[in-house]
Amino acid sequence: MNITANESICVSPLNRTAEKVGKAFAYSLILVVSLVGNSLIEIIVFKTKSLRKPMNFFIVNMATSDLLYAVFVFPWFLTKLYVDFELIRGPIAQAFCKLAAFVATTSSTVSIQTLILITVDRFGAVIFPLRSPFFSSKLCATFIPTTWIVAMAVALPFTFATKLIEYQGQLFCSIQWKEAFGESSCFANYLLATTVVFLYIPIALLTILYSTILMQLKSKKIPGEQSVNVEEQRAKRNRHVLKMAIAIVLGFVLCWLPWSTIKLLIMFAWDGRLPCGKILFWSISNVMSASNCAINPCICFFFSGNYRQGLKRLLAGFRAVPE
Repeated sequence: MNITANESICVSPLNRTAEKVGKAFAYSLILVVSLVGNSLIEIIVFKTKSLRKPMNFFIVNMATSDLLYAVFVFPWFLTKLYVDFELIRGPIAQAFCKLAAFVATTSSTVSIQTLILITVDRFGAVIFPLRSPFFSSKLCATFIPTTWIVAMAVALPFTFATKLIEYQGQLFCSIQWKEAFGESSCFANYLLATTVVFLYIPIALLTILYSTILMQLKSKKIPGEQSVNVEEQRAKRNRHVLKMAIAIVLGFVLCWLPWSTIKLLIMFAWDGRLPCGKILFWSISNVMSASNCAINPCICFFFSGNYRQGLKRLLAGFRAVPE
């Protein structure tokens, strides 16, 4: 089932040159923002002792997955726009194709698992404010590598089945599932299972947890506090962190839900082929899903005063370095 090949026989509703320039600009902008933003997030957390908490460790985990996406997947996007695959035919092209597929799947799977960990951490902080945090630094050291192990296990079948194929005189990076795993296997079923388990179920879980958190904040005061001022400060701090966490979740959902929905429609409603009239929507959904790696650091700096202060100290330190 080759979606890309099907696109090649359809007439794009956009001018080809304008489409290339627009995509190249969007991908380049996302790439730069992702590289700079996520690198700054990691440096700030590493240099700021007060930020070395489970919530920020999870954010760094997402930043790492986003950096890998930017470094290994965006060059692939830009190569597809302007470089003829004939120039990179052979083992290098095959490796590049498989690596991009592996990193893209791993990154998104790490992100959704990390969002669940962030949400559970916020759930514990708000619902059980007087208990010990759900996640300690030691537990983080266990859960964070686990997200990568699970993500790589999910990505391996996609990677193994992905290869360069020739179609109508052009080379495309495509998933050849039956060739890799046999005629009895079905890519559509694997795609559906992974999408449900690693996107739709987590979205439902996140919605339930955040709804519970918001109802708790609206209806109930934090018990056991002697001072109203302390209670108000804690509630205010929880709200600020909660806003950032919800924004990160919404950013992920808005970026990845359209892409996953179209992908499932291709598999189950459109007989494995992207209709010509849907090419524009498919292109937009691809850019949206790719942009998620640049959105997260922007959200952190917008919602968190601690990250903004860390950025100011970092920039001040650079300016203070003598030439």
